[in-house]
Amino acid sequence: MKKFYGFMHGVNLGGWFSQCDYSEDRLNNFIKEEDLKVISGWKMDHIRLPIDYNILENKDGSVKEDGYARIDKVIEWCKKYNLNMILDLHKTAGFSFDKGHKESGFFENEDYQKRFYNLWDNLSKHYANAFKGTKQEICFEILNEVTDKEYSKKWNEIAKNCIKIIRINAPDIKILVGSYWNNSVAAVKDLDEPYDENIVYNFHCYEPLLFTHQGAPWIDKMNTSLKVPFNTSFSEYKKLTEENVGQVGTSFDGFAPDSIPDESYFETIFAEAISVAEKRNVLLYCGEYGVIDRATPEDTIKWYKTISSVFNKNGIGRAAWSYRQMDFGLSDARLDSVRDELLKYL
Repeated sequence: MKKFYGFMHGVNLGGWFSQCDYSEDRLNNFIKEEDLKVISGWKMDHIRLPIDYNILENKDGSVKEDGYARIDKVIEWCKKYNLNMILDLHKTAGFSFDKGHKESGFFENEDYQKRFYNLWDNLSKHYANAFKGTKQEICFEILNEVTDKEYSKKWNEIAKNCIKIIRINAPDIKILVGSYWNNSVAAVKDLDEPYDENIVYNFHCYEPLLFTHQGAPWIDKMNTSLKVPFNTSFSEYKKLTEENVGQVGTSFDGFAPDSIPDESYFETIFAEAISVAEKRNVLLYCGEYGVIDRATPEDTIKWYKTISSVFNKNGIGRAAWSYRQMDFGLSDARLDSVRDELLKYL
């Protein structure tokens, strides 16, 4: 399978220009230049920068120049610290992966879709040559985490239209496209054939969800006091997942009930997407993966080590979620005692 050179080891800057209160203090201070220096010191080759449409647009869709200025500043920091960038539209008018954001109607409303196309027209004009003359590179991720499977056909259509618009301004920039079920690796197969040779299939992986999201209060059925060691048997994972998530998600049925997750687990759940990517000669990338801060640091290391070995074996680039806070913070104090070990597996 082709390798996504320059985007093999990355970190998300979640919660800065997305999933935040949009206050001036947050936008100005949550991430600083020093943080990019730290990430570069971690030997990462890129960042993924989630950004919400309302950073870039007013309510009527007109341009917010200060939003573009904020991205421009991050690009300058990336140049200084030799980091590539994925510019990820995390929320668009009418759609967010998080229902709490109260964005709806995107897949049914042509006005929302036109606004989406216009935003990417502006972004691609502004950033097509952002790293020209440097060794760094920018990629565009057109939308984060399509949710329902029923959107699949329409999303493929919208994505193709968006790619055509971007290609007028940026003929060769790599464009990331994810599928339904929040960029599930199981949904990669239902993406359309790549539009051209510079398309990247993007998935997210938080499996087993019960482990990586143990105690997560935003999951309706979750027991917030639940503690789940990574080395839990598949039979117990299945039982607890049904009780605390409400759906099993990635099936555990193909594994011996008394066995525990290891490299073969991730090999198995990635196999179809890898096969699809190889047959279509398209790059495959994991834009988010990580472990909630309620897991022990020791178990966090075990999970990252296991999934990393499979990423490396199959040449899959990735960006860990997330640099600071957001319930998954890699730079947070809780990981101070294990960070040197952890960095080996990002």
